[in-house]
Amino acid sequence: MHSLKQHDIDFVVIGGVGFNPDDYDFEDYEVKTSFGNVAIQIGSVVHRNKTLSLAMIQRHASNEKLKNDHLPPHRLNYRAIIQTAKVLGVQRVIAVNSVGTMGSHQPGSFLVPDDFIDMTRSRPNTFFDNETVHVDVTQPYCPEIREKLLNALSANHFEPYTGVYICTEGPRFETAAEIRMLSTFGDVVGMTGLPEVVLARELGLCYASLCIITNRAAGLAGKKLTADEVIEMLGNKQASLRSILLDTMVSLSSYRQCGCSTSIQGARI
Repeated sequence: MHSLKQHDIDFVVIGGVGFNPDDYDFEDYEVKTSFGNVAIQIGSVVHRNKTLSLAMIQRHASNEKLKNDHLPPHRLNYRAIIQTAKVLGVQRVIAVNSVGTMGSHQPGSFLVPDDFIDMTRSRPNTFFDNETVHVDVTQPYCPEIREKLLNALSANHFEPYTGVYICTEGPRFETAAEIRMLSTFGDVVGMTGLPEVVLARELGLCYASLCIITNRAAGLAGKKLTADEVIEMLGNKQASLRSILLDTMVSLSSYRQCGCSTSIQGARI
């Protein structure tokens, strides 16, 4: 594990799916935050004649005490993960989330959320435990990154789906009855998107999610849901994920014009 020095990093990628650090000569580091230490990997990737400096966070292995384990979604240290971007001085965060579809999307397709519904119940979900701060989430995901993600999907011959992401507590899959209810107001369901997006909003970061649809939600596929099918689909889509993410990154301007940086203004009481 290398000691962290000052880096000029363009993006933080949470999830890391699609990037094999060994292919890009990434190095391991550890970032100290107010909520614990986070293991990260930093390296450079050349894409379309542009060099990108990336910090990768494998969210399920980001707890310093249990970093060799695959932590379940309800035990992730979301505040430490998001604060890592702030510590590194990075303004843009792109998350990769595996989800189940509650609509007509085919497994193996992608969706870029434009809104969310939070069905979690036991996760610390704010940086402001000791003051009253009502951050605005009318537009929770960065519109600039979302636009470029959707363009990249089209350029890579994928339907640019968008919709509402519903986050459940986990670690179990949802019941068929829950999916029937949730499908009336959401499009995909996952376990890791919240509170990441809200925490990023509180810190004035640009944050967007690329969801890979790994399966049909409970009761829609006519068979038992397994973690194996999720892992298999993620493996099959590594190359596509990498291409979509890199196309998105190189197409973004160096300067933010989205307003995400001012999301906390006027929120304090």
